[in-house]
Amino acid sequence: MSKKRPFGITLLALLAGAGAIVALIHTLQMLHLFPIRGPFGEAHFFTFDLLGALLWGLMVVIYMWVFRMLWNLDAQGWLFVVVLATLNLILAVVSIFGNSTFQAMLPSLLVNGLILIYGMLPGTKAAFNLAK
Repeated sequence: MSKKRPFGITLLALLAGAGAIVALIHTLQMLHLFPIRGPFGEAHFFTFDLLGALLWGLMVVIYMWVFRMLWNLDAQGWLFVVVLATLNLILAVVSIFGNSTFQAMLPSLLVNGLILIYGMLPGTKAAFNLAK
């Protein structure tokens, strides 16, 4: 028997996919393969963009793994997506301190903020049988 995926979990998985896309864009910007100066501003990571590319690239891989967990209704996916959204928010703030503009990190801040807020809602926790 297959489980029916609730809409909230599908939305959370799609937000995780959007987080992976945003992290991929930041990775390509740090590797200078995508315009560093995009419509949102310049993206740099202190004076060593390769380290920023490695960190954002790692976030892409982890986000794709979490997307698969959420899509397959794995209850641990909720914990990982909340922790990953928090780590991405921290990385975006560190990138802002590291010579990226606020506007360049704004997509990452918005997507990860939405993931964190939506993941902490009682209805989302209840879908994973985590509500107390």
